[in-house]
Amino acid sequence: MYTLGIDIGSTTSKAVILKDGSDIIASSVVVATVGTDGVPKAVEGVMEESGLAIGDMSCTVATGYGRQTYEGADHQVSELSCHALGVYRIFNDARTIIDIGGQDAKVLALNEQGRMINFVMNDKCAAGTGRFLDVMANILNLKIEQLEIEAQKSQNPVSISSTCTVFAESEVISQLAAGAKIPDLVEGICRSVAARTAALAKRVGVREKVCMSGGVARNAAIRRAMSRELGMDIAYDEKAQIMGALGAAIYGFSKVKQGEN
Repeated sequence: MYTLGIDIGSTTSKAVILKDGSDIIASSVVVATVGTDGVPKAVEGVMEESGLAIGDMSCTVATGYGRQTYEGADHQVSELSCHALGVYRIFNDARTIIDIGGQDAKVLALNEQGRMINFVMNDKCAAGTGRFLDVMANILNLKIEQLEIEAQKSQNPVSISSTCTVFAESEVISQLAAGAKIPDLVEGICRSVAARTAALAKRVGVREKVCMSGGVARNAAIRRAMSRELGMDIAYDEKAQIMGALGAAIYGFSKVKQGEN
């Protein structure tokens, strides 16, 4: 049995095909905003990789920011539930999930059975999100994947105190003009994102094991800064960016097993 999970984020579309609810047969990530051709490209990617077709899917589940824009889904499910399912499949001892997305940041608390028991979300301000990192990278004339490389070179991190992306942009420009080194600015930016997200986590109540999911989790500098802020290790898996899509595919499998599809 094959199930398809599609996570339609604000800046990327992710798709996962799951076999019998456990084996990842194919996955794809396409950088494209909601309303563009990102979703069909992500779906096309997993179909090509797996050699399967949409007709082979027993269930298709859409999740994420743009889930209601996808008409081919059998179910539409909150990304909170899907990230919980995806992370718990990889880390069954996970109790806190930190997901920094393109436009928001979320922290989820799980119980011993992997059920979400509490969450907090910041979706009112871009500071502390992937969008914030994109803006900062652009100011520094860096690609987003270069941030963690530059941060490793830092010897004297610069404090970024502004809580607004626009003001932080001005602050970084001023620091550059004053002679601040790019690695120190990058490390300061990563610590700023971590501090804001850690504040959210503390509102939920941080319990180990703490795991990061989502695209920003791939940034080792952010993970290090988060570990520093929380005073504990951060668990990470290379599938972090597709956790939502994985959870959606798992949800689809459960619905088929229950006879609801």
